[in-house]
Amino acid sequence: MELELFTQRFGAIAREMGELLQRTSVSTNVKERLDFSCALLDPEGRLVVNAPHIPVHLGALGLCVRKVAAALPLEVGDVAITNHPAFGGSHLPDVTVVTPAFDAAGTLLGYAASRAHHAEIGGSRPGSMPPDARTLGEEGVAIEPSYLVRGTATGPRPFWDEIERTLSSGRFPSRAPAENLADLRAAVAANHRGVQALAELAARHGTATVLGRMDDLRIAARKQARRALARRPRGVFTATQRLDDGSPITVRIELPTDPGEDAPAATIDFAGTSPVHPGNLNAPAAVVRSAVLYVLRVLVDEPLPLNEGLLESIHLRVPQGSLLDPIFTPDPFTSPAVVGGNVETSQRVVDVLLEAFGLAAGSQGTMNNFLFGNAKFGYYETICGGAGAGPGFDGASAVHTHMTNTRITDPEILERRYPVRLERFAIRRGSGGAGQHRGGDGAVREITFLAPMSISLLTQRRLEQPYGLAGGEPGQSGRQTLFRESGESEVLPPSAAREVQAGDRLVIETPGGGGWGPQGA
Repeated sequence: MELELFTQRFGAIAREMGELLQRTSVSTNVKERLDFSCALLDPEGRLVVNAPHIPVHLGALGLCVRKVAAALPLEVGDVAITNHPAFGGSHLPDVTVVTPAFDAAGTLLGYAASRAHHAEIGGSRPGSMPPDARTLGEEGVAIEPSYLVRGTATGPRPFWDEIERTLSSGRFPSRAPAENLADLRAAVAANHRGVQALAELAARHGTATVLGRMDDLRIAARKQARRALARRPRGVFTATQRLDDGSPITVRIELPTDPGEDAPAATIDFAGTSPVHPGNLNAPAAVVRSAVLYVLRVLVDEPLPLNEGLLESIHLRVPQGSLLDPIFTPDPFTSPAVVGGNVETSQRVVDVLLEAFGLAAGSQGTMNNFLFGNAKFGYYETICGGAGAGPGFDGASAVHTHMTNTRITDPEILERRYPVRLERFAIRRGSGGAGQHRGGDGAVREITFLAPMSISLLTQRRLEQPYGLAGGEPGQSGRQTLFRESGESEVLPPSAAREVQAGDRLVIETPGGGGWGPQGA
């Protein structure tokens, strides 16, 4: 009972952090789309609890906090910042702020961390997700772990001028540093509230009790994952899916017959996956951990926060130098591009794991990233699609699935703040795969541009279809068509960058989910 009470208290702190971050931010991306995440971590930097935010953010925060704490000594009053994928970042637009929490005696209680997607962080195209990027440097300003605030004997010393210079410098600086700084101040405030609430909890119940309940929650998560894996059939289960350019993502899951208590309950091996991607579909190691953690949480059919103890029950193997663990150099312009790995490859990692476990048919397998902007602003959104069906249920239509959990910008706000008109946003009827249980339908989003600007599309499943399972049919693949005011039209590839003029119109049709079981069964 006490563990459950503390679990809810920890979760309430993370939710309060998120509410504060949303209220005090200024960007559409954070305030309206809710593309951010908040969490608490223990003194070892392991994820304890999360608010119900973005799975691809949350599962990566543990590795990020551990790498930041190893790179920088974090003392009372310090706040650190990074977005670098070599330090547990996901992609450059996702900026992480880390703040250590201490009790009144100076004992480390853990960390408050927040990660928010900045719709503009530099890069070769507005929106900081260039579809044609080949190096990390082309995707924006890369920030290795740095102090955003230092605690001193005379009070906090902020480094806002220094971070502004960083954002405004380099070959591809941010187009909106003032908005970046405003959202960073909101993240610092959110973390401060988390640190303050954790210290209050320790003052009320004792530091040993708070740390003990964190550890108990981690152990409970590990045990629940082992029980869930023990209920699965024994053996070796494999699956392979391909990105739209043919790059394979392969997984081999081994569930031993009688694992000892100290032995892994499962081995998850991604050997056979494509080498480093020449484009931007490389997923940093932290993103792969996020996807695996999410699927393990799906397996556990009990109330449980996304706790990193779930990963202690498995042995995870990811080939270094593959598109699931690229190697970074000190120079961003010789490091692989990753902006699509976080949003697109992560979705496919989840789907290949669900296929190997036999849990559900394929969902849309993409976030349908759509961006537009000019030299002064960048706008970004992800678009919903069909969810895969499973044993006993149909897939949901026009929803965000798996690693994403954001809103779409309200039409009134979109049209008031940006030079576009939303013509249509509807369910793409009939796009879900047929079966005993039908896959969810995708969506149609149609936008007319009212001024010249640059647009970018970073998508998948435009060639490959979301798989059906147990005899179900696959869902329809997606499609995106640009209609020029002159009357010409062009079906765009999965990754596309174009210049548009006033009167041009874009129609995005997102994939449907796969069906489950033979139709009529």
